[in-house]
Amino acid sequence: MLDPERYLTYSLVVHPYGAAVTRILAAAVNAVEPAEAVSRFVYRDGANLVIRQRSGYPPQEQVISLEQVRKIYIVGLGKAAHAMIRPLLQMLEDRQPKGLLIVKHPAGDIPANFEQVIGNHPVPGSGSLLAGQKLKSFTAELSQDDLLICLISGGGSALVTSPHPGVSLHDMQVLTSSLLACGARIDEINTLRRHLDEVKGGGLARLAAPARVVSLILSDVVGSPLEAIASGPTAPDPSTSADALAILDKYGLRARTPAGILSFLESTHETLKPGDALFQRVQNVLVGDNCLAAQAGLKQAGLEGFDTVLIGNDLQGEAREAALVLVDLLRSALKKRLSTDRPFCMVFGGETTVTLLGPGKGGRNQELALAAVNIIKDLPGSLLVTLGTDGEDGPTDAAGAVVTPESAGRGLAAGMRSTDFLANNDAFGYFSCLNDLLKPGPTGTNVNDLNFLFGF
Repeated sequence: MLDPERYLTYSLVVHPYGAAVTRILAAAVNAVEPAEAVSRFVYRDGANLVIRQRSGYPPQEQVISLEQVRKIYIVGLGKAAHAMIRPLLQMLEDRQPKGLLIVKHPAGDIPANFEQVIGNHPVPGSGSLLAGQKLKSFTAELSQDDLLICLISGGGSALVTSPHPGVSLHDMQVLTSSLLACGARIDEINTLRRHLDEVKGGGLARLAAPARVVSLILSDVVGSPLEAIASGPTAPDPSTSADALAILDKYGLRARTPAGILSFLESTHETLKPGDALFQRVQNVLVGDNCLAAQAGLKQAGLEGFDTVLIGNDLQGEAREAALVLVDLLRSALKKRLSTDRPFCMVFGGETTVTLLGPGKGGRNQELALAAVNIIKDLPGSLLVTLGTDGEDGPTDAAGAVVTPESAGRGLAAGMRSTDFLANNDAFGYFSCLNDLLKPGPTGTNVNDLNFLFGF
């Protein structure tokens, strides 16, 4: 669990409610700690492994008789893989499962019968390609009487890749970089990935057949469509190759897309679709998402004496445009306060995008915060915090930033105009000088981003 002090920045140190804000941020992220998330949905009952379904009342449970399972295999795929395996290792210690972990950051406490592969993120690289090869070899051992447990979390789309024949790693790198730079949404990026990769769009389920597959999924995609999380390695894909080509056209990328990719998308190959018989032996369970984190943050805010509002979990679009929406909401909330002296906390979760215009450094959360600097300065008693729940934002070691009405003036005093830095996509440089970057370090989880709007 993360200590709230890991979220301290200059503005939160000097703010009278700063300590309370850090406790709210920590509560939100700690609520989606991966081991906790898995433990809520899976437990051991003697010779049985019981899997809970998220929806329905009373909760539905799937019981797997371990006496009928020859061997248990575990694949951990994504930024949360290390943490997600811990409760399973305790539950299944007597069965000595064999495992493969595909992660972004290495860990030293991997069981002897587990192999760890370090992939690349956010653009796939040689490590991702090796991970794809290892995954295909790993699943080749499976038989009908085996159980494969997949632990899927954010980042998995880039960390492992196995391009279809005719599509190279370089092709995938060019495409991914183009999509990230043009502001495409993550669900759109992953639609293309599903159609170009052997392990995505139900590909892992295909490789594992005829074994039984249970996937425990921590969502990092707005709305949590299973096919979009890590590009849906064990989920059916409702999209088509034509949909993938339409995304290239939407962003004007067809002329810059490698020929191998265009040729493959124009072929007759398709991903596995809903209703395919293969998924009769596949169970996908969503164990955590952005909504759970937001609600936990608001619960802590209530304990701290704040009035609370969950705005939603579907914030998308260009980060600098989302900043306008958030500040308008903040302005409206400040105006509507009547006789109450209580502070308020509002949360809007989701995932924005950035269209790169300059060579600066940052990520979507920092860019949103930077775009708010010049418009929040006229809202005394306000505070905006942008937070990536994985502890990272873009190619930086910051998760987001803190913005106050004083941020603009502090920047000018240091010779910085926020608009100049925004034009250069250099939010990291701006907030680094203000010492207002959130740097909790990698959290081991990932459920999109959270934006906290405070009024005092």
